[in-house]
Amino acid sequence: MAEALRLIGFKHSVYTWVVRLALHEMGMAAEYVEADPFAEPPDKVLSEHTPLRRVPVLQHCDFRLTETAAILRYLDALSARPSLQPSKPKALAQMAQVIGLVDSDVYPVMIRQVFSAGFYAPAVTGAVRDDSAVVTGIARAGPVLSVLEQVASDGRQLNGHVMSLADLHLAPMMSYFVRVPEGNAMLASFPALSAWWGWMSAQDSLRMTDPLKNF
Repeated sequence: MAEALRLIGFKHSVYTWVVRLALHEMGMAAEYVEADPFAEPPDKVLSEHTPLRRVPVLQHCDFRLTETAAILRYLDALSARPSLQPSKPKALAQMAQVIGLVDSDVYPVMIRQVFSAGFYAPAVTGAVRDDSAVVTGIARAGPVLSVLEQVASDGRQLNGHVMSLADLHLAPMMSYFVRVPEGNAMLASFPALSAWWGWMSAQDSLRMTDPLKNF
């Protein structure tokens, strides 16, 4: 691939981490441009690429792409390495299921509530930990973790030995979630998912791309 890739993201964004993790696993490089989706007035760099003011954005020559799931599929198609999308229908469907669950349930609850209130606010911004938000988020995390446990138990995805786009989409979310003690304790109640996390958390690519490894 001769044309350079450009990744526009926010340094602590879990979705930006997902794309950086994917680039590492696929053996690809991209110029990184920092943009703040929370800036007021709006970040000029980000506004040039999307009116939604969301990260990440991938630029490939004159082609621009938003939405992390779409970006990962595009990178997988460009990569010279073996595809990270399974060829068998059931495994492919479960990969899409996990990615959908991450976006619809994992991120709003496990990241926006539990991680943001229980780790990011006190450790990174210096704000007071919001115990109420953590308790509420932990209660809401149970159902989605149960569904992910079923997927991991099936062995087609999140199986701890064959990586797919589902692993890449979920792993940064799980890493942020377990930094909150209540999240780490809750994960232990799901044995198949815990086994997957033991394998995934040991991957060099996850550790090397971790944006909060110094916190």
